[in-house]
Amino acid sequence: MKTSKKENREKSVLAAEVRKDFEKRREERKSLEMQWRLNLNYFMGNQYCEIGQSGEIEDYGKQYFWQQREVYNHTATVLETRIAKLSGIKVGMSVRPLSQDEADKRSAAFSTKILSSVFNEINLQKLIDEANMWSEVTGTAFYKVVWDGECGKRIGRNEKGDIYDGDVKVEVIPPFDIYPDSVTNMEIDDCRSIIHAKAYPVSEIKDKWGIDVPSESIYGFTMQGGSTIGGLGYSGFVRTMSDASLEGYAMVIERYDAPTREHPKGRLVIVAGDSVVYDGSLPYLNKEDGRRGFPFAKQSSVIAPGCFFGTSIVERMIPIQRAFNAVKNRKHEYLNRMTMGVLAVEDGSVDIENLEEDGLSPGKVLIVRQGGRMPQMLEIGSVPVELIREEERLLDEFTMISGVSDLMKYSQAPATNTSAKAISLLMEQDESRLKITATEVRSAIKEVAKQILRLYKQFALGERKKRIAGENGDIELRAFDRNDISSDDVAFDVSGDVLESSSSRKNMVFELLNLGLLTDENGRMSSANKAKVLEMLGFGNWESARELDELNVHRADEENDRVETESIEIGEVDDDDIHIAEHSKALLGKGHDYSPAAKKRLIEHIRDHKRKKALLKSIEQGA
Repeated sequence: MKTSKKENREKSVLAAEVRKDFEKRREERKSLEMQWRLNLNYFMGNQYCEIGQSGEIEDYGKQYFWQQREVYNHTATVLETRIAKLSGIKVGMSVRPLSQDEADKRSAAFSTKILSSVFNEINLQKLIDEANMWSEVTGTAFYKVVWDGECGKRIGRNEKGDIYDGDVKVEVIPPFDIYPDSVTNMEIDDCRSIIHAKAYPVSEIKDKWGIDVPSESIYGFTMQGGSTIGGLGYSGFVRTMSDASLEGYAMVIERYDAPTREHPKGRLVIVAGDSVVYDGSLPYLNKEDGRRGFPFAKQSSVIAPGCFFGTSIVERMIPIQRAFNAVKNRKHEYLNRMTMGVLAVEDGSVDIENLEEDGLSPGKVLIVRQGGRMPQMLEIGSVPVELIREEERLLDEFTMISGVSDLMKYSQAPATNTSAKAISLLMEQDESRLKITATEVRSAIKEVAKQILRLYKQFALGERKKRIAGENGDIELRAFDRNDISSDDVAFDVSGDVLESSSSRKNMVFELLNLGLLTDENGRMSSANKAKVLEMLGFGNWESARELDELNVHRADEENDRVETESIEIGEVDDDDIHIAEHSKALLGKGHDYSPAAKKRLIEHIRDHKRKKALLKSIEQGA
């Protein structure tokens, strides 16, 4: 009983220490969080707000009832264009073998197919688009890669419910939920600890950890209509990011501590409300050489020197957006004066209230006091040319700062540039501004892929099955376990420009055809190359083209596995060169530990292929 009280007291102290640490970190990055909220407001269209002296988001209203207060949201247009361009980044991955041994090569090839299968299952492209949205608006987004025991295939059932074998789970975390030990650490691995804090319903906490925690006052923000826009005689509302209070929720704080001398396996403490629901080692061997680390991957829009969180281009566009709104509104106010007019009226000469209410409507009878002076319209003149010039200058500044030109935004070339070379140069310049962001996206996805493989290597203890693409594009159900994943060195399986468009790839295909690089010495193109060219041009289906070379390699691999238990006959349609090469690799490599009898059978099989090849050659020469 004394031990239990001591443990409870220690847990209470630990929970209090974690919550205090969380509050300290939240206060440290409060200014950054206010900037993110301001960015979100500008993206959503609430562009008449600012960070006040109190450090909170404040809205500033009209100075006069007639004042134009419209929003011309170029910020959202620029971000949507950038996100659409970044969504075209290729995410194909390949795993590099540890050595040139055939077993390592096969393991790396199989790991590549596992990655492709997992990417399809978790809908990675949708996760990337969500992360791009957060990183473009706030400057940073995070991927969290964990092993979820409630996912995967159902393997049984007990009194608590179904039992699953578990699977990898990847989710996108906004920067609002991540708290590093210091905002001056630029990378995740530079941090000694990271807190992931999120509000959960108390009922979900009960289901997940089996404890009852009281609800607490949690303040966040929500999107709702509230900011007034409009002009003379009309008004409207736009969605804003405003403070909100969550009812029936409690904060769950996960603090991940890096390995230290005291805790060589690291430490994970999860606090729900005021209770410690977990205190143990870091659960995942997700770093190189089987080391434990944080289950996060960071993606930044623009790297901020000396800061953990990145920078968003919205921060740079806010002053220009404010100035542009002001210029456009002053211009429309001037147009209102020109079209509606401004009357000069002698005091007491006309009915002022009637004139203010109805104006000078067509057919109106205007009664003027005898002897009074007739009302006169004041000369307004034309719209000042400086307003027009300033509007054009601000549009140019949007392009210069955001890196999104008219060519990218409107999908059309400027009227002043009509040559193909000039348009090509403009496209290269547009893409060069996005390459830094695209590199960050690719690096984050690469880290996610590495952690996925390492989690399978750690938790795939028994046999698992996944649908993967076969040698010739067919979908196969393959079984594997942790021993089939020997390497986690991930690389991108494509090279060249990360923002390469489909049209540029098609042009490259035509150039290769003109250079004759896809044909043999006789100028003929193989059927395999024809299928690939048609697929690149948008015709046919490359994956369903059953290439003879791949089929022969696949059959030779099957024979390498069967030779241990039986003799193998050569086929009439077998490609002898491919079969000889694949069987020789199996004998010389370390992937197959053949018995003497199996080795003898395989050598004799290779000789049969050589004899068949020599016989066919002699027949051709005799003919």
